[in-house]
This record gives sequence, structure tokens and C-alpha cells, in this order.
Amino acid sequence: MADPRNKNLKGPAALFLFLCISPIMQGQDTLPSVQKVSLLFMGDIMGHDSQINAAAIPGTGTYDYREVFMHVKPLIDSSDFSASNLEVTLAGPPYKGYPQFSSPSALAAACTEAGIDCLFTANNHSADRGKSGIISTLDRLDSIGIPHTGTFRNKTSRDTLQPLVVNRNGISVAFLNYTYGTNGITVPPPVIVNMLDKEKITEDIMKAKELKPDVLILALHWGTEYDTIPSENQILLANYFFYKGVDIIIGSHPHVIQKMIWQKDNPVFKNKAVTYSLGNFISNQRKPGTDGGSMVKIELTKTDSSVVISDAGYYLTWVYTPVENGRMRFYILPCAGFENKPEFFTDKNDYLRMMKFIKSARSLLSGQNEGFHEIIPQGK
Repeated sequence: MADPRNKNLKGPAALFLFLCISPIMQGQDTLPSVQKVSLLFMGDIMGHDSQINAAAIPGTGTYDYREVFMHVKPLIDSSDFSASNLEVTLAGPPYKGYPQFSSPSALAAACTEAGIDCLFTANNHSADRGKSGIISTLDRLDSIGIPHTGTFRNKTSRDTLQPLVVNRNGISVAFLNYTYGTNGITVPPPVIVNMLDKEKITEDIMKAKELKPDVLILALHWGTEYDTIPSENQILLANYFFYKGVDIIIGSHPHVIQKMIWQKDNPVFKNKAVTYSLGNFISNQRKPGTDGGSMVKIELTKTDSSVVISDAGYYLTWVYTPVENGRMRFYILPCAGFENKPEFFTDKNDYLRMMKFIKSARSLLSGQNEGFHEIIPQGK
């Protein structure tokens, strides 16, 4: 076709081409603006005694957890924003695992170096070291510079800092975080651990919506430990909070994976999503199902003022604990990247255990998920 910019065209021919091309050019000028953001969520970050010992640098009194995340760091870096449940306190020494956790702050520092952008702190271990433990955890997270929500120094702090609002690529996301309880440990005033109370959460949802975020996300520590089926209460709560205006619910606590539902076309809960439990991200729990978890990736697309979930998927991860130079180590492995590499494992039984986890997780999720698909990185 002749170029309409050809100065040799005159008269009717030039007018004809102008009339044909002009609507196309006008359409290009009025195309809606589109922004996208990808959110990545990981399960429970725990700190058992064996993990603390593995991170200790002999003879120095210091700790280094960076190698734990080295294999999943590229996946974390591929998202625009990522968050996980910090299921320990950073209360200082004596460092201890179960039942009342306190891990070195190097654990949180390694999270930031791995690319994790935010930590949820409301869970059943939030008060393991009492009032001072809650405050110390907040102090250490603030000193590292990692955003957090779920626990607060006092009511003024809670009212000022909640919800946590994050802006990425022109899309604003508000986060609220709550736990079903604190293992019977009293939370002494003025510190606050957000509790899973319907009425209070409803108030917080209304307050958050006044800020007009594009998306509102609840991170809920709930459910029954080691049960792969969401409880009736979980399902009822999810539906209730969806009715109240929540868009996405990210679940933790059971320490095993539970189903993920993206209600893409549901007329009542259209464009809502819930992941009932992401399982363990890093821990030394080794019972079947507790030795791994899922990283959920949700893509949001904003066209003008409308924001929708445009994709929802997950990576399976498994915790590899080889003994190297006489010491137990911890590595989070992206399953898709290692299921075809049996030679990577020094003990073939470790490879077989990972494959057992993969088979069980895929069977569960492929049979129960709605809308969410497993993400297999290219080249794997």
C-alpha cells in the first residue's frame, strides 16, 4: 500500500488514504492504559533448632541463612512483590525452636536478600517470647527495612500503620493480617497481635476500603494443622470476607498445602481468589506433606480504573536437608527445576522423598484447584 506520507499524492487519492488511515490513528490515541503487577506469596517461614544450628557460623556467634533461599531466589525476583508468613519471633538469644521460637535476625535479613518484600507477623507463635519478643521482632524488622503487618507496638501504631498499602506499577494493594490465636499465651497490652475476629476484621476492611486500594488482600493464619482439606470454618470465613469486599485471601498455619480457588466466572464471587494454605516454605518438619509447600503467583491487570486477576498459578517447593561436611543444611528447591535431576541429590532417598511430595501435591491440587495452574519455568 502506498505510504500516505508520500508528498507526491494529491487530490482524491490523498484524501481517500487519509480517510482510511485516520480512524486507525485515532483508535491508537484512545487505547486504554494497561498496567500489570505480579504478586508472589510463600508459606510458613519457621525456625527449628536444626535450622538455627545449620545457619550458625562456627566460632563467630553469627548466623547466615542466605543459602537456604539460593535456589528459589530467581523465582522470587521474577515477581513485582512478594510476601511470606514469619512464624518465629526475632526476640534475641537464647535462640530456640519449638515450642517457643526465637530466631536470629539474620533469618529476616536473608529473606530480604532473597527478594522477599514483606513479612506477615500475626500467627500462633507471635507471642512466644511475650511482650518484649513482639517488640523486639518489630524493632529488628524495622532495622532491616522490611515492611510487615499483623503485630503492633500499641493501638496508635496499629491505627497508623494498618492497612499496609503497597504500590507497584500503578496498582495499589492493601494488606491485612490476622491469626486464630497465640497458643494460649496472653498478649499483654499495649502490644497487639491481630486476632481473627469477624467483627473487628469487618471494621478493618471498611477502614481499608476508605483508602480506595485497587485490591484488598487478607493474610489469614487459620485452619487445622496437617489437614489437607480446608475446614468448614475456613470456607465460611472466606465467603464472608469476600462478601465484605476482600479480593484475595492467602492462608497459612496447617503446614500442608490446601486447595486454591480463583472464582474467575462465579457471578457472586467474580474475580475473587483464595489459597487456603500454602504449606511450609522453610522448616524442619519432615512428615509427609509438611516437607514442602507452594509459592502462589497472582497477576493483576489494571485497565483504566478496573483491576482484575488475569492469571493465577503456583510453584511447588520442597525442603532439601542434606548433610554436608558433617553438618545438616537447608535448601528450598523449586520442584519443577529438580524433579528431573536425580544426580543433584547426594542420597537417592532424598530424591525419592521429594518425588513422593510432588506426586501427592499434584494429585491434591489438580483434583481440587479451580483456576490455579502449576507454573513450570521454561527450560525445565
